[in-house]
Amino acid sequence: MAPFPLTSLRVLKSPGILQRLVVGCNDLYSHCGSWSCCDRTSRPRISRSRVHGFGASDVSSGAGQILAPQSRTQNRAAMCTSSRSGHDTTNWLWSIYNETKKQTEDLIPVISSNFVNPDTIFANNEISLQDIEIYGFDYDYTLAFYSSHLHTLIFNIARDILIQEHRYPEGLREYEYIPDFVIRGLHYDVQKALLMKIDAFHYIQLGTVYRGLHPVSDKEVIAMYEGSHVPLEIMSDFYGKSSHGHTMKQFMDIFSLPEMTLLCCVSDYFMKHNIDYEPVHLYKDVKEAIGDVHVKGIMYRAVDADIDKYICYGEQTRAVLSKLSENGKKMFLITNSPFEFVDRGMNYIVGKDWRDIFDVVIVQADKPGFFNDRRKPFRRLTDKGVLLWDRIHHLQKGQIYKQGNLYEFLRLTGWRGSKVLYFGDHIYSDLADLTLKHGWRTGAIIPELRKEIKIMNTEEYVHTMTWLQSLTGLVEHMQVHRDPASQAVVQEWIKEREKIRSRTKDIFNAQFGSLFRTYHNPTYFSRRLSRFADIYMASLSCLLRYDLQHTFFPRRTPLQHESPFWPEQTSAGAMNIPFHAKMATQVTTSE
Repeated sequence: MAPFPLTSLRVLKSPGILQRLVVGCNDLYSHCGSWSCCDRTSRPRISRSRVHGFGASDVSSGAGQILAPQSRTQNRAAMCTSSRSGHDTTNWLWSIYNETKKQTEDLIPVISSNFVNPDTIFANNEISLQDIEIYGFDYDYTLAFYSSHLHTLIFNIARDILIQEHRYPEGLREYEYIPDFVIRGLHYDVQKALLMKIDAFHYIQLGTVYRGLHPVSDKEVIAMYEGSHVPLEIMSDFYGKSSHGHTMKQFMDIFSLPEMTLLCCVSDYFMKHNIDYEPVHLYKDVKEAIGDVHVKGIMYRAVDADIDKYICYGEQTRAVLSKLSENGKKMFLITNSPFEFVDRGMNYIVGKDWRDIFDVVIVQADKPGFFNDRRKPFRRLTDKGVLLWDRIHHLQKGQIYKQGNLYEFLRLTGWRGSKVLYFGDHIYSDLADLTLKHGWRTGAIIPELRKEIKIMNTEEYVHTMTWLQSLTGLVEHMQVHRDPASQAVVQEWIKEREKIRSRTKDIFNAQFGSLFRTYHNPTYFSRRLSRFADIYMASLSCLLRYDLQHTFFPRRTPLQHESPFWPEQTSAGAMNIPFHAKMATQVTTSE
């Protein structure tokens, strides 16, 4: 699986920096067998040449890991612990800790200077734009971006539907939308009414399980799930839905943020007032209320009435489409939204001539069914919304089509395989079937990416993550000292590490952390993103930074059993330093 590019290894952005830190720490630890702790005036010294050089035995196979053959390490541990008192051993361990921390602190200014550009396009799979002849787009959160006001609108309308049509308590009106409470990609246990974050290996990230608006203790979570692992048979189905015995629902749509928040608010109200309720009914009622906001056109009419309030990012979308059109690229639009809503938005974003840009426009496509169901034919739609009954033999430019299916689309256009690149924000509904069944290239639009990268560029994050990696390496290496005094020190380090890990989560979101990571592991969302998207970016505007001959290469991040001897690759343009400076950095750090 191609990992998220902004891994903790990426925090140590220059490979030479990580190598110098690792080798320096190794030098400190290597004195274990020769340096007498009884001589309290002596301290291990690190050779400058050793700090700037590295060899096969010095470099770890993963970030923050410090290599030493296990038998040699154990022999050193035995020598150290057998010849020292507990007090001397404690002092020795803390001296190594302090020296490691000092070296880490010295690296922070260098690391902080190499920040990542939020407008970079990141690659999971190699793809050349030179090979792309046809560009396809979803509409919502791909061509059109919405302000935070839209989530508040959806929440309020759905909450009122619960009260008015499903007879939920009037007291729910006290609850307002909480903008930063949830993140995308969370799982919801329909049977238990629990919202949580799960990693790529189906493990719950403890500390991110919520019942209502309040966290559930780790002890209770472990008791309910007999550990923290969620079995495959109760995970959400292929499209993230809770169906056919799957008790988990994964919320992958940006529109689902108000739905998750509403579920938590209603649960909170019931618990606060000691009202017994059936979680399955709650989930279905909230799902239906949210669906009504879209299906009944309530949201569409509200946006249309105040488009300036709800839609943004218009000028950049126009620039991207113009660039593609000027370079002779074919373009099409496939969206689940109705024509009137899309037309109003595209007039606002692109201009009244927007239909002249696209070769094919399909509305109310019913994705993901559009990609799998061969039975639905296309219907032509007039400008006034009248459905025509004639058989469709050609998909004509300037016309609007409703429903249909991908197989008919392929037959009528001949647009097949890797010459097509389709962009969407929903990893399942927009991208999964296209890449798995039809061989199209896919691009994921992840608006949250820009915010997370900006956080990762902060000095606070860089400092915290760099020390976390160093401390993890320290714990890993020194755990072999099994005497009580040494273990007491190591346990203190482990406690500190847990506090730092919690802090790194809170930097992104106090309840659920980063969209892309559960501490060190990728999230389940990240896993699906890396599988179904060839490239991903914060918005379509990122395409403006690249010419249409550009090839995107995934970084060769070392596997756990590999040593990172090659210079670390970064996505083109990601690092905000000149090319000649990068070359100089690689030369000086590899000496």
